[in-house]
Amino acid sequence: MVAWTNEEGTRFAPSMMGSMAFAGLLPIGAVLESRDAQGRAFGDELERIGYRGEGLGERRFGAYFEAHIEQGPVLEETGHVIGVVTGGQGQRWYDLVLTGQAAHAGSTPMDRRRDALLGAAQVIEAVNRIGTGYPPGGVATVGHLSVSPDSRNVIPGEVSMSVEVRHPDDRKLLKMDAAVREAVAAVAEQGRLRARLDMVLDQPATPFDDICIGAVREAARAEDLPHLDMVSGAAHDAIAIARVAPAAMIFVPCAGGISHNETESALPQDLAAGCRVLLRAMLARAGVRG
Repeated sequence: MVAWTNEEGTRFAPSMMGSMAFAGLLPIGAVLESRDAQGRAFGDELERIGYRGEGLGERRFGAYFEAHIEQGPVLEETGHVIGVVTGGQGQRWYDLVLTGQAAHAGSTPMDRRRDALLGAAQVIEAVNRIGTGYPPGGVATVGHLSVSPDSRNVIPGEVSMSVEVRHPDDRKLLKMDAAVREAVAAVAEQGRLRARLDMVLDQPATPFDDICIGAVREAARAEDLPHLDMVSGAAHDAIAIARVAPAAMIFVPCAGGISHNETESALPQDLAAGCRVLLRAMLARAGVRG
């Protein structure tokens, strides 16, 4: 399993392991064997703090609603208080290892080098082009890089890095996947590098339940709140749970669209509005009349 941080910036990957295992999308064994950057297994760490438990349990959801900040700028910029989330976009994550040859930085001629970091830089540039090349909605990111031997006067011999692509249209996501593979192969050939590209997450675009979406929309109307239909760009538990139960989400604005950053913030009145919509939607889906 991968050893870089997951969607929510925590220790273990891939994102949302608990909900993915609950929905049958990820084997429990794979969850427990997921390792952090120090090589510690998730299962062992749960054991250490007394949270391992006995399994996933047998309880099932009648419906699932999740409230969250948008993690993007759209609601704030358009003046909407509530995002009615209709589904989650597809995403693919990869671990890429580029291997060249570590050598002395002062005595190795430029035309003799097999510089893994130079190859990584070219991959990063290609990934950025792929992200901008599939509008609307396509994004692509390299968020983690580890260089070896990580010495000032040594040409990098190996680089481990993350690559991810996302798109709300699975057909375009497949094209982005092919473009990533083509770019990695071209970089490796040009730089005389070995490349190992492993896909560690394949999450197709996931539509939410029409009735649950309608309950959120009606709740926003009942609260007289400006609302906007939108697709989630980030991974959430609701996206996994939607495979096994009716699900929907509610977004509220966040300042500047900033998330996964210590400056992340949201207005109390927007959070309260989201909570009111969440309550109304849940009661409606449960058949409780106010």
